[in-house]
Amino acid sequence: MIYKFKDELEKKERFVGGHRLCAGCGAGIAVRGVLRALDEGDKAVISNATSCLEVSSFMYPYTSYEDSYIHSAFANAAATCSGSVAAYESMKKKGKISGNFKFITIGGDGGTYDIGFQALSGAMERNTDMVYVCYDNEAYMNTGIQRSSSTPRFADATTSPTGSQSYGKVQNKKDLTEIIASHNVPYVAQTTFMGNFKDLHNKAHKAHYTDGACFLNILSPCPRGWGYEASKLPELCKKAVDTCVWPLYEIENGVWKINYIPKEKLPVEEFLSMQSRFSHMFKAGNEWMIEDAQAYVDMKWDKLLKKANIN
Repeated sequence: MIYKFKDELEKKERFVGGHRLCAGCGAGIAVRGVLRALDEGDKAVISNATSCLEVSSFMYPYTSYEDSYIHSAFANAAATCSGSVAAYESMKKKGKISGNFKFITIGGDGGTYDIGFQALSGAMERNTDMVYVCYDNEAYMNTGIQRSSSTPRFADATTSPTGSQSYGKVQNKKDLTEIIASHNVPYVAQTTFMGNFKDLHNKAHKAHYTDGACFLNILSPCPRGWGYEASKLPELCKKAVDTCVWPLYEIENGVWKINYIPKEKLPVEEFLSMQSRFSHMFKAGNEWMIEDAQAYVDMKWDKLLKKANIN
């Protein structure tokens, strides 16, 4: 069969409209892309941690999902999915269930980087046959835009506010993609939505159909927490990639591969200037913040190039 990406985009939606996500939110786009990558005929069981996505796409008895859906707490979404996989495998051996099911966990950065990390790490270490999807909007957006360990340095958040005594979050963003890769799982990838969505689709499909534990980290901007116009979402994602703030790469069976190298690596301020959460960095006297941010991005990018054996 000849693979045609255009045909993939025309598949019937598994995450349907009518949800309550904000205009310009990346979470719904991420979920649509991940579920669209499933082959037609396959079924899915989705475990969703409490999050913006959960409260906006599931309000009993209504749901935006065409597949089976479980609302889990912040801390146990990966454990819930692991239990579902174990039940499915047991029932299949006993002949009590037929059909091909895929198991997917979805969480925001708060429920993934922080509160749910223990359950996530356990599922990855056990190599549970599942896909964990983090839609990373870099703060606790659902509960009031508090900083998380995914929030970048200098970002303004309600618990790391900017002002005369503070320049935003003090610490750098946790590199969760690299942390999960250290669990030696079969497939880990970092992606976002820009252009034709092909990178997201290909990585999601590979994750669904790779045996064992797989992890997708998807940069999913939040208009309220980041401070950008809804229409700027694709441009913002592209700037994140072209500045190497959010590189597109994957680790397959321990082999690192960069999927996109900008022809011209843009300065980090082209990404930062599009968001009000970084507006203080452009005030007179704060030039050192942009310099520090650029130095950090350059350091991380150089390390990634070495891991991928690119000189």
